[in-house]
Amino acid sequence: MQPADRQSTIAILQGLYYLPTGIWPLVSLRTFMAVTGPKVDGWLVKTVGALITVVGGVLMLAGLRGRVTPELRLLAVGSAAGLAAVDVVDVARRRISPIYLLDALGEGILIGAWIAAMRTERRVRGHRVGRQRARIRRRKQRAVRA
Repeated sequence: MQPADRQSTIAILQGLYYLPTGIWPLVSLRTFMAVTGPKVDGWLVKTVGALITVVGGVLMLAGLRGRVTPELRLLAVGSAAGLAAVDVVDVARRRISPIYLLDALGEGILIGAWIAAMRTERRVRGHRVGRQRARIRRRKQRAVRA
């Protein structure tokens, strides 16, 4: 699998994870809170759900179109890191249910996948640049000999 294909796949998978996660509290706040624990501000839960839904939709569309840009990678990794941080900190403070640690784990897996895919892309790009430089060097050497 090419690095670009790998990143598109990760974007699609993250979108598939975020879409239902974001839509759920919008559709049924009652069942969402039954699983994740009670919340004081239902409007805030819905606002976060709406934002996660939008991020998931953007990630999925970009992945399906094969248009994973540096900005999209930043959105993907930044969203996952932000959500994981909130999960871990607020569970530690006993503000939210420990069930959120499962989400933090999922976010960590996504971050790891993005990092691995970006490293692979850099390595592949570096090999291409190295080969191009070697070709240029050989051409210059031939020109000098001629």
